[in-house]
Formats: sequence, structure tokens, C-alpha cells
Amino acid sequence: MSEMILHLEGVTRSYRSKASVLEVLKGVDLKVARGEIVGLIAPSGSGKSTLLHGAGLLDRFDQGQFELFGRNARALSDRARTALRRDEIGFVYQFHHLLAELSALENVALPHRATGASSRVAAERAAELLMAVGLGERLGHRPAELSGGEAQRVALCRALVNRPRLLLADEPTGNLDPDTSAAVFKMLLKLLRNTGLATVIATHNLGLTEQMDRAVRLQNGVVVDA
Repeated sequence: MSEMILHLEGVTRSYRSKASVLEVLKGVDLKVARGEIVGLIAPSGSGKSTLLHGAGLLDRFDQGQFELFGRNARALSDRARTALRRDEIGFVYQFHHLLAELSALENVALPHRATGASSRVAAERAAELLMAVGLGERLGHRPAELSGGEAQRVALCRALVNRPRLLLADEPTGNLDPDTSAAVFKMLLKLLRNTGLATVIATHNLGLTEQMDRAVRLQNGVVVDA
């Protein structure tokens, strides 16, 4: 039986103001095993970012069962959550969010340095990933000198540099033109198949979900079969 990486059962998340309560997640169930690539079909405003932020320990769920890597994630201390998020979880967003003053190599190496890796080891790991996505000639280029597809590939490498066990992607190709999106997504899938990561990719592009292992839909605050 495959190792269960992410297990959500009945998780909820609401946002309260003085005037009202907005229920975003109303009892989400989701399981993702090691090596599984799951598409999350989620239109804008459906709560996909809330779900991904909770699963990635950037936010907290209100209620429900939440296990990461076999651990009760809701019981973790703030320090343990930070360490787990840094070492075991990778994030890719619609916009690359690269640091403008750093080169592609430096952007990718930075999270690895944060784990205590030496500058040499971090640079070697970053270069290995960047060459794997066809950017071996662009290591010294800053984000402004890269195309949109190249910058997103750098962001993907940054998410993978610490060898995470879970990758969470929120519309990772949503800001690219169709041809570039298809090329970047093909490269992403190839990397994921080679690493065996558990992955959740939120998208509204049904063509992309057809290339994944399975797809679910976030609808009215719950996850249903696509």
C-alpha cells in the first residue's frame, strides 16, 4: 500500500468579521499518496487557495482531521510547522515570485541555504535542477532577463530544491500563454514522475487534469469526484 502523504477529513475554514461569517471550506475530504498527482479543479473564488494554504501549513484549518506524512498536523507547534513546511513541502504559484535582485541560480539555491546547506552544495543542487529543465545557459540571469515560461521553470526548481515529499501548486501555468503553458506543464509532470512526489495541482484547465493520475473538484466548500 502506498504511503499516505496528505490526509484531510472533514476540514473546515471560516473567516469571521464583526458583521458576518464566511464559510469557505465546509468539510473537505482528500487523500494523496506518495507519487500520486492529483488535479484539483477549482474556479476562482472556490476556496482552492484556502485549501492549499491549510494543507501546506501556511494557514490553519478550524476543524477536522489533518495528517501530513502520518503525523497529526493540527497538533504541531509553530516551530514544528515551520520546519515541516520548509523541509518537506514545495509550493508553486501562478506568479513566480522570484527575487528580482538574485540570479536564477541564487533564487533556487536560497531555500536550500535556509536548511543549513553550504553555498557550494546549494549551488550544485540548484544548477542540477535548472539544467534538468533546460535552463543551464540561464543560471546567471535575473528574473527580468527571463521569459515568463523560463521564470516559472525557475520557480518550479525552487519548490523542488529541498527534495520535498509534497508539492502544492496553485494555477502553476495560469499566467502563461497556451503553448508555453503546455510546455512548462509537460516538464513539470516529467520532473514529478521522476521524483515520486505527492502533488496537488489546482487548476481550472481540464486539459491539464487529464494528464494527472486523477482529478477532484472543489465545489460549495467540499471536494467531490470530478
